[in-house]
Amino acid sequence: MERILDVYQREYNPNHPVVCVDESNKQHVLEVIKSLPIREGQISKYDNEYVRGGVSNMFMFFEPLGGTRHVEITDQRTAVDFAEAMRTLVDTFYPNAPQITIVLDNLNTHTKASLYKAFPAVEAKRIADRITLEYTPKHGSWLNMAESEFSVLSRQCLDRRIPDKGTLIKEIQAWQKERNKKAVMTHWQFKVDNARIKLASLYPKFKNYD
Repeated sequence: MERILDVYQREYNPNHPVVCVDESNKQHVLEVIKSLPIREGQISKYDNEYVRGGVSNMFMFFEPLGGTRHVEITDQRTAVDFAEAMRTLVDTFYPNAPQITIVLDNLNTHTKASLYKAFPAVEAKRIADRITLEYTPKHGSWLNMAESEFSVLSRQCLDRRIPDKGTLIKEIQAWQKERNKKAVMTHWQFKVDNARIKLASLYPKFKNYD
């Protein structure tokens, strides 16, 4: 926890950005009965009957001090999908950054080993050399700011029925474009000293120690 809190206190550096990465999913729901047209002054209504249309996985890349977020949509959440997401992060979103620190949880696919499952060794090492992985502690997912950004996405965009992957991509891209235009940043205020006071019960106790 303290290591992550120290990472969040770094000054903004475009040559070594801190990017929070998290995964979530969205269940696709198809309507059985077409919804009635919306009338002025009324909320939209839909029938309680629906058909499941599969699930899409979402990778959230959020740079707190840069005020940017990008969401990649995949069909699965395998090691290869994670590796492809890391290559996109390195080559598309931060092509000029020599080094990128990535904050993420301890999911078993979230390792540099996943790169070697997806790419030849030379390519895997090229990507691995540009990223430093910093893991949140067990039960400490609240330390990952990408999780908070997913919460905003869910409230503003995903809190309704979305029928398919294509629609999901379109809706998220519109949300992402608008939010990035506003350059919504997050300045983390919870520091190590705060943690040692407010989360004192998590630390071991020592007697007769100054």
